[in-house]
Amino acid sequence: MGRPVSGALGPAAEAERSRVRELATRLVRPRATEIDRDDRLPPEVIRELAEEGYFALGLPAEFGGKPVSTRTFSAVLEELSAASAAVAVTLAVHLSVCALPIADRGTPAQRERWLPALARGERIGAFALTEPGAGSDTASLRSRYERTADGYVLHGSKTFISNAASAGLVLVFATRDPARKSKGVSAFLVPGPTPGFSVVRRFEKLGLRGSETTELLFDGVRLPPDGLLGSEGEGLHVALGALTGGRIGIASCALGVARAAFEELLAAVRRDDADWKRAALARAYAELASARALVDGAADRKDAGLPFEREASVAKLVASRAAMSIASAGVDVAGPAGVRGGAPAGRLLRDARVFPIVEGTSEIQELILGRSLLDAPPSQTA
Repeated sequence: MGRPVSGALGPAAEAERSRVRELATRLVRPRATEIDRDDRLPPEVIRELAEEGYFALGLPAEFGGKPVSTRTFSAVLEELSAASAAVAVTLAVHLSVCALPIADRGTPAQRERWLPALARGERIGAFALTEPGAGSDTASLRSRYERTADGYVLHGSKTFISNAASAGLVLVFATRDPARKSKGVSAFLVPGPTPGFSVVRRFEKLGLRGSETTELLFDGVRLPPDGLLGSEGEGLHVALGALTGGRIGIASCALGVARAAFEELLAAVRRDDADWKRAALARAYAELASARALVDGAADRKDAGLPFEREASVAKLVASRAAMSIASAGVDVAGPAGVRGGAPAGRLLRDARVFPIVEGTSEIQELILGRSLLDAPPSQTA
């Protein structure tokens, strides 16, 4: 059975999909159980992905990047995620919410300093926004910064931060005055290692094992003037801009898990095609096709230079739910075999459970969508 499609990819993008599918099948998929069991990405996986240019996707060519369309980037993440969601999410975070914001908003000196190393995979990018008391409420940050004669000083902590244990560069958000809420937030580039910056602990997770999730401490971290990304007070715009585009990437990762779960489900139903299992397969196919159409549609709007915020939220919401639903059906159909240690069906269900939470919870996506629908003219809501 062929994969559900929406708008067709062009020849170059299809060639890239085929290339990364071969790489994922050869390099990543055979290690998926090991990645999940050991909760770490093998260095050879990161090294070969970097050598093949995947840490450079979407970055400007003059800094060693590999410009591609959003649809192509989405296809790459889907293929990697179908093999190992941890690998795909690591790459998505590195690019969508660290390297690309520097490419979009950095000064020429900042782009020259950071982008080549990020494109080569010599530095892994991270994004540090969430705090113990400020997750989706980004205007309530408590991490502070001070302006000094020679730059800035950061104080505070961050939690549930992806990639940070191995990060060579972290995009960090802090406020000069919590009373100013969103108007006081600024964005900073903190290289690792830097005195005062430390990883307090790495969290054990249910799913996406292998993708680092950490708590960070910034204890008097001193940064030069060009440690500031953008202007003071623009941090929330930097964060929300990165997250909006990043939602297409995370939706693509969820789509990859949904597809892998569908393929497992299809194989199980072929072994035993009871009527209720056929019905589960049909529902899963409909969910997968719907999610794919929404992810592709959001990517196409971004590539066309059209507003895509609403479409990105819908894609992230629906793809996350599809991954959960299809993976759950896969475990139901597999029965006891699906919950054995190392079983793909069980791993996919645990991975799927993370997507309604990361980069804006499903509840936040619903709030964004509800607000945008109420604010839009009636002609733009149907």
